[in-house]
Amino acid sequence: MASFAPFEARPELAVAVSGGRDSLCLALLADQWARERGGKAIAFIVDHGLRSEAAREAAATCQLLAGQAIESRVLHWTGPKPETGLQQAAREARYSLLRDACRRQGLLHLLVAHQADDQAETVAMRAARQSGADGLAGMAALLEWPDVRLLRPLLAVPRSRLSATLQARRIAWIDDPSNVDPRFERARLRAAGVVAPDLPAVDGQRADEEAQVAEAGVVLLELDREGAVALDRVGFVQIPAGLQRRLVSRIVQALGGGDHPPRRDRLDRAMARLSSTPARGKSGRSQDFTLSGCRFLLRQAETSRRLLWIVCPENGRKGGQPLIPAAFFACGSVDTTHLGNSPT
Repeated sequence: MASFAPFEARPELAVAVSGGRDSLCLALLADQWARERGGKAIAFIVDHGLRSEAAREAAATCQLLAGQAIESRVLHWTGPKPETGLQQAAREARYSLLRDACRRQGLLHLLVAHQADDQAETVAMRAARQSGADGLAGMAALLEWPDVRLLRPLLAVPRSRLSATLQARRIAWIDDPSNVDPRFERARLRAAGVVAPDLPAVDGQRADEEAQVAEAGVVLLELDREGAVALDRVGFVQIPAGLQRRLVSRIVQALGGGDHPPRRDRLDRAMARLSSTPARGKSGRSQDFTLSGCRFLLRQAETSRRLLWIVCPENGRKGGQPLIPAAFFACGSVDTTHLGNSPT
């Protein structure tokens, strides 16, 4: 938890709990950590309503947590369920319910129990889908959402250690049958025995890369409240290619609203266009393109005459035209010389 500091003087943590070994172990450890600092953990249990046993299992999990003096709440996913893409829809509903619950309770930290085996499976699935470098870096340990921070403190811990922790405390857990259902990709990977990567090394590399992206963003991007950014083209082509890719990936995820980075092949095509020299050094609609819900438009600033890539959501339009704030066209110069030495 030290890597996620700072916390309040008496931290209160929300923990997503399914009743399975990973989340149950996380709830116990998080509550112990918080109580040692004068705080507590609150468990949120999502009942998706997809199995007849779910309500009974949620009640049993509440009872088990009460025996450990941990407060809990059951959140219900109501309404019609889709016939296709059920797991993705359930995931989106789960996080929506959890974030709403955190807002109502005034909780700033939401802990989820993804661990080392989950991380290995995630990387394997993303590799099969030809994800880019960001996707192959796996799940991030920390995500900053506008309303709550999502923390994954167990990413470097294998499932076997979590099982051993619960067994040592003589605490039983509930196994979700979907975890071994061969209809689902993650269950098939588990059956195949995916090997976890060297996660501490992965996490350290990812932290360094995130810092580089943040620095490049401060230097190269200008943001507008209407939902668009301006990216300095000259400065962009001067930074290393790996940093270019990560920066564009972050921009697209932020503006396009996607849960995952762009696919590798689509990102490769976009990078070629972003780095190419425009005909006669001029902008024009022939240079414009789209990527993962975003429009990229090459335009020339009126005062400095420098070229800017304006990035805005595809649906961010007025009168059928992309929304391009006039403030972007009064931008000054950008110094990117110190970014050229950043490792990739």
